[in-house]
Amino acid sequence: MKLRPLDFVAVFVAILAVVGVSVFAYGSDADPTGVSIRSDGGEFLYPLSETRVIEVDGPIGHTHVEIKGNRVRVTESPCRDKICVAAGWLANTGDWTACLPNRVFVRVEGGERRDGVDAQTF
Repeated sequence: MKLRPLDFVAVFVAILAVVGVSVFAYGSDADPTGVSIRSDGGEFLYPLSETRVIEVDGPIGHTHVEIKGNRVRVTESPCRDKICVAAGWLANTGDWTACLPNRVFVRVEGGERRDGVDAQTF
């Protein structure tokens, strides 16, 4: 089988299309700006630019959330498995962790993407 010049052009165009769609779908121009912390006590928003430790009350105890260096993490939690602590630092818009037994949800918030596409679309 002999490849013709237009075969190479077709492969090149296909590669460009895959790269273009990937950048469009997974690229983000939304910078993280804050942290949303939800619990039974309500929802609270904190700026990512200010260093602080927040103690969130839940049904089984206190969950400690640390904001530092434009990142956020759960440092202590009364839950058994500590999956929320193992999640580590969250820094990108849309990143989240939750302590389900203590009913605490932490999410990095930011500006919305202008194209209206989100992970739920795909």
